Amino acid sequence: MDPMLIVLIGIAFVLFGIIVLRLHAFLALIMASLVVGLLTPYETLIQFGIDAGMGEAEAITFADQSLGQRLANAFGNTAAKIGILIAMASIIGTCLLKSGAADRIIRSALRIFGEKRASLALLSSGFTLAIPVYFDTVFYLMIPLGKSLGIRFPRNYSLYVMSIIAGAAMAHSLVPPTPGPLFVAEEIGVDLGMMMLGGVIIGVISVTTGFLYAIWANRQWGVPIRDTDETNVAELISVSQKPVEELPPLGWSLLPVLLPIILISGNTILQVMQVDQGVDISSSWHQFLLSFAALVGNSNFALIISAVFALILLKKKVRDVKLFRKSVQDSLYNAGMIILITSAGGALGSMLQQTGIGIRIEELAYQFHLALLPLAFLITAMVRTAQGSATVAMITAIGVLGGIADADTLGFHPVYLALAVGCGSKVFPWMNDSGFWIISKMSGMVELETIRHFSFLLSLMGIAGLLATILFANLFPMI
Repeated sequence: MDPMLIVLIGIAFVLFGIIVLRLHAFLALIMASLVVGLLTPYETLIQFGIDAGMGEAEAITFADQSLGQRLANAFGNTAAKIGILIAMASIIGTCLLKSGAADRIIRSALRIFGEKRASLALLSSGFTLAIPVYFDTVFYLMIPLGKSLGIRFPRNYSLYVMSIIAGAAMAHSLVPPTPGPLFVAEEIGVDLGMMMLGGVIIGVISVTTGFLYAIWANRQWGVPIRDTDETNVAELISVSQKPVEELPPLGWSLLPVLLPIILISGNTILQVMQVDQGVDISSSWHQFLLSFAALVGNSNFALIISAVFALILLKKKVRDVKLFRKSVQDSLYNAGMIILITSAGGALGSMLQQTGIGIRIEELAYQFHLALLPLAFLITAMVRTAQGSATVAMITAIGVLGGIADADTLGFHPVYLALAVGCGSKVFPWMNDSGFWIISKMSGMVELETIRHFSFLLSLMGIAGLLATILFANLFPMI
């Protein structure tokens, strides 16, 4: 069966299950994964394994696994990536909101920026923080601030959420050292400094476009701030009305947000310096520093440390042991549901990859005589929409186009090809993307609202980035 048809059936099954049958998202995603797995031919699984770098015997062993085992492995791989992060982030978010720390940060920010520029502060902060830190982690840490702002200015809640998304999402795909742009730049020999500069320029243009859309979408489809499992609106309103003297100090309030950023960024910077600047690591001091940074700079470890400080912050404000324990338990219950849904979304994405959709899209792309930058964008966008991962889409696309990535063949600097690939990875995130469910559940948006405020937002920014890349490639080819 043609992989494109299997993907379409999988998409239809998810939409039918959620919209028509009103199934829980977890059930719809798992059942769609099973359907996709049942329709994938045995020979295709072997070819997928070989394309993934397995030997022939290993690929056959992979294909011989039962459908249930392959699904469980795909589910587990996603849970391994995001499980601890979501659990810790949920604790941090609950502690920031219920202790009043998030409101303390917002009050301080409003004094500096004012209400009208609060969304711009979230936008710029999201973009800056997402350069060294994964998009998901930035969203986890900033959504409590968006909720606190939403309590004060309910009409702009969706604007605050979209500002966080718009800023963090583009940096994730355009500016190293995040994995996607880092891999693409190294694969086609683009200097990391050039990639960072180009990513920032195109990113600013894309983010500006996204912010303008966010302002318009907020007016058209405003999203109310809703109760979630770990917090409710009444509690947030109560905290927002407290005198500032009853809230935690600003330094303590910022610590759970900034600490993981500092730890993760520090590790990233040290690793980049070691590789690119030729830092001497022969001394025991340098080896200890790198080892220590790798330990505390791991995103799971960094968020665990941050969660400990957040719990201390909450305990100082909630003296009742039972109430404190209930707050933590509620946050973990909510995290468990998010982990289930996002892991199911990741499992569906993995099962779609096993259909050979990446190779099929490559074949279709070569049948169309398109200019190279739109072609790179199209391949990346199709893979992203089909299987859900922006990073996988970028790796797939550059694998197709890497052989022609030199200035003489392209007619412009290869950095523009890398930027077109990064922009294509923003189109079109939907229910097979774990990030879709993280944003939906942590912000309190339903599926249709998430499509309007996340899927459409990222797609528009990707298109704007492509147009800007084409324009710069023509005006400043740099060859």
